[in-house]
Parts: sequence; C-alpha cells; structure tokens
Amino acid sequence: MKKQYMPALIVCLLIFIVGVIGLGVHVIMKYTPTKERMDLNEYYGYLEDGEAALVLGTEKLEQRGIMGEKEPYLPLEVVNTYLNQRYYWDEENRQILYATPSELFAYPAAETAGGQVWLKDGSVYLSLSFVKQYTDMDAYVYEEPDRVAIQYQFNGVQNVTVLKNTYVRYRGGIKAEVLSEVKAGDRLIYMEGLEDWTQVATEDGYIGYIENKKISAPEIMAVDREFQQEQYTYLSMEQPVNMVWHQVTSMEANAYLADAIQNVTGVNVISPTWFYIKDNGGNISNIASADYVAMAHERGMKVWGLVDNFTVEISTTEVLSKTSSRQNLIKQLIQAAGEVGLDGINVDFESLSEDVGIHFLQFLREMSIECHKNNLVLSVDNPVPEDFTSHYDRAEQGRVVDYVIIMGYDEHYVGSEEAGSVASLPWVEKGIQDTLAEVPAQRVINAIPFYARLWKTSGAALSSEAIGMDAAQEVLAANQAEVYWDQSVGQNYGTYELEGDTYQIWLEDAQSVEAKVKLVPQYGLAGVAEWKLGFENSGIWQVIGDNLK
Repeated sequence: MKKQYMPALIVCLLIFIVGVIGLGVHVIMKYTPTKERMDLNEYYGYLEDGEAALVLGTEKLEQRGIMGEKEPYLPLEVVNTYLNQRYYWDEENRQILYATPSELFAYPAAETAGGQVWLKDGSVYLSLSFVKQYTDMDAYVYEEPDRVAIQYQFNGVQNVTVLKNTYVRYRGGIKAEVLSEVKAGDRLIYMEGLEDWTQVATEDGYIGYIENKKISAPEIMAVDREFQQEQYTYLSMEQPVNMVWHQVTSMEANAYLADAIQNVTGVNVISPTWFYIKDNGGNISNIASADYVAMAHERGMKVWGLVDNFTVEISTTEVLSKTSSRQNLIKQLIQAAGEVGLDGINVDFESLSEDVGIHFLQFLREMSIECHKNNLVLSVDNPVPEDFTSHYDRAEQGRVVDYVIIMGYDEHYVGSEEAGSVASLPWVEKGIQDTLAEVPAQRVINAIPFYARLWKTSGAALSSEAIGMDAAQEVLAANQAEVYWDQSVGQNYGTYELEGDTYQIWLEDAQSVEAKVKLVPQYGLAGVAEWKLGFENSGIWQVIGDNLK
C-alpha cells in the first residue's frame, strides 16, 4: 500500500514545490522595483530636428525652443509669459526693446543664430544667455534629446530632501519607468502628496514621483540668489495725496483757475486736462499754461498735466504699438511739461482693448524712464478691476509708475441697463482690495466722484444725466423728494415722481464722501483724487481733509 501511494505523494510534493517557487517568483517580481528607464523621446514628445524640449519649474511646455550653434534659444512668447515680460518686440524696427528703470536698450534681430535675437521663420527667439542677462533664473541644457530645464521660482516654493538614494519615476509605483536617479541630500520641488508617493520636479527637468518614505516632509527653504537687478525708485509725496482733476477745454479757460479754486482747501495736486493724442503719429494737442502752473504753485499745489486718448479718429493700438509714434508721444509730453514747469504727467487712457495691453505697458515703461530723468511724477488712471480689464496689468504698472489711480466711479453709467449708484461704498472698497492684490498700497490713489446720476424712468425707457453736488440737492428740494440713508450702498438715496416719470438719485454728499475717504487711511493708501473740480460744494474740502489724515 505504501508503495502504491508513494508516486502520488511525490507528484503532489513536486506540485507544491513548483507552486511555492512560482508564488515566490511572483512575489519577488511584484515587490521588486523595476530599473527600466523611461524612453525620453516618449517622455518629452517628438522633437523636430533642431528643436529643444522646454521644462519650466514644474511644467513641461508644449512650445519648443531651438538649438543654435552655441546655445539654445527660447520663444519670445515663453519668455514673456513665464520668465520676464519686459522683452518687447518692436515690429517696426525688427528689434527687441528692453526697458530698465533708467534706460531703454535695443537689440536688433538677425536671420541666423549667434546673436541675442533670432528671427526664424517669422517667429522671435531669444538666446538663453540674453534671457539670463535680465532674469533671475537657473538653466540646465541637456542632449539626447535636446532639452532645457529652467528654474525661476525661488521664493515660497516647497521643497523635499531625498533621504536615501532612489529613483524618480514616471508614475507612482515601483513598476513605473525610471526618469532619474536621485541621491541622499538632493532637493526636489514638492508638487503634490499622495498616499504613498509624492509628485516632485527635479532641478534637471523631470517631473515624476518618489516614494514618501524616501523623502523629508515638505518645507519652504531660503534660497540665496546672487542675481542683481536694477530696482525702480519712486517719486512720492510726503503727505497723503489730495488731487483734483480740472477739466480744461481751451487755452482761454486756463485764466479762470483763480475762480475755480477760490474755495478749495487741502488740495495738494491739481491735474488739468491739457493734452490729448490728436493723430496716429503720436502728436498731441497742447493747451498747457505756465501762468496756470505758477498760480497753482503759489496755492501750494503740484500740477500733473493729464493726457487722454479720447479722440475718436485715433487708434490707441496704432499709436502705442509703433515705436516711432509711441516715442514721439513721449517726447512731446516731456517737452510740454518742461516748457510750463509741470510736476508730473497723469495718463488717462481709457477703454483699452486687449490687443493694446502689451504696448500700453511698454509706453508706461518708456514714459517712466523719461519722467524720472526730468523729475516728473508719473501716475496712471485705471478702471476698477474687472476680469475684462486684466490686460491693464496693474501689477506691472505698479512696478514702473509712481502712482496707480483707481477711478472709483462709473459703477452705473450712461447706458447702464438699470439705475444705480455711480460709486456705492462696497463696490469702491472691493475695487481697492482687488487693486491692492497687485499694487503696493503706498502707490495707490483712490479717486471718488463729485457727481451723481439723476435717473429717469419713462415707461420702459431709462436715461440719466450727471449732475454735481449742489445741483443734486436743488433738484431734490425743488421736487420735495423723499430722501433716506441707504446703509447697503453707503449713500443717501432720493426719489420722486414728475409728470408720470420716476426719478432716482444716489447722492454724493458729505456723508458718502466721508465714508469713501476713510478707506484711504484704513487701507494705507497714498491718497485720494476727485472728479471733478466744479462739481463739489464748498464744504466738501473740509470733510476730505478731516478724514484723509
């Protein structure tokens, strides 16, 4: 009997041993990390001959660089979007302009590699060394495949430290292909933590995953940088700015300044509307007056001449996008300022389309250089921030001009679909908060209106007219209007019926102005501005002065 069962036992034992071996092999295969390398051509994507893959920080870009004989070149669009937006392509003269705080430099484009700017097949590329000249960044160039890895974010970035030699893999999991070997002590950029793996970026251009147990906890590490960049300095007033715009429409009207300011107190800047762009060549209309400036100075007021783009016949895009017309405009403004002794220039370019955004910023950079050479304060007017005005780029404005002014009015305007306040308090405050997200408070001036809109609803038709403070009170008194304080908007509201029509007005008066001006010290702003001289009542200046302190 024993002999009969022996073969069966041996077979079962063999099957068991084979099973154990198979299970062991399976376990070993399952839990042994692979060392298989990722195909980098697959990782970076197919590259045409002469192209270079680009990795910026924690992002692999779809755009490609190109390889020159000695160094790679980066697309201008990539440089402006991620690294440094001040490289400006001058289409008219086929050159790159770069504005530092004190000087404008020009770098001509060549049709071949070797210089700073390569114009290849109609596209503009900048040499890596040229970008590094003005930009705080580290760059690493590799071959097979050609690629450039750039690190450009050094503050507030979380890092992890590698605790033991290991791999960065294409995906989370020990069976994912290897992208790069890392050693104990190496620092990686932390991107996202998962249960067992962490997504990281390496200094040499890989974005992948590393086991949590082989890295430290993420932390923000101080990075010492040797890069030195010329810093902007600003012309600013020691006291809070209290500026009023003065609408002047003719040379003769300048003679009435004394009458216009006879009851004005506390104002230390006046901005007359003296200049406007009159043609696409950048020429200006000029009604500036030295006598006006002298009188304002006698009253303790600085004079910032205003230039606008309101002429219907001109194209702001054409004026600012052509270097010849843009610089002609700047030259004429600086010359006019010098002739009458101005203290500053106030730029009031409104309704700017998205395509003019980069040219507007370049105008401000170039204007800043010339203003500061001539000891002129440069201020620029902006609408309250909205998504559709992001191309105004208030952050860049705040870096290059002395004062960014918020036009804190026209919440409701002629053509609005419904009646409402010109400048409700919550709307004004949000405009300040949104601006301060981009611009330092000490260079922000909030402008308030001296006017209100008298709204008329006649059947389905809605219309309005702008009226000053005294005129608004007279209308309400004459029509025995019901008036009450509306806490939700921070204004007195009045309404009345006349000949079957409904009239409404959200008043600007001592109460509303006091509430708005109090926002200046509350948010640490540089000051307040008012539109416009002549719309106020005489008592409002005391209200502004008392609450501006």
